[in-house]
Amino acid sequence: MENRTTPELLPGTLYMLILRTLNAGPMHGYAIAKRVKEASRDGLSIEDGSLYPALNRMLVKGWLKAEWGISENNRKARFYRLTPEGRKTLEKESEEFDRMIRAIQLVMRTA
Repeated sequence: MENRTTPELLPGTLYMLILRTLNAGPMHGYAIAKRVKEASRDGLSIEDGSLYPALNRMLVKGWLKAEWGISENNRKARFYRLTPEGRKTLEKESEEFDRMIRAIQLVMRTA
């Protein structure tokens, strides 16, 4: 049995992961965290203590809008969706992240 821990998210990646996840459509917080965990094959986990403050900051920045609705299990939940500004931010953050990953890979191959 392998003892594997979830790595810490790199600074700045939480916003990008949330934006990318919401690019598929509106979701409530638990669904966002679940989708990230599933998409990463359990390699990434977003804790509530990080997720909800990040969502609130993103609302203030104008990247998201939120509306109350009913979740799949018939509970009241706040559903988040991207704004046009959020889509622009996702594009910019994705490009910057790709550049950073390529630079890190170059260093790892030559160092």
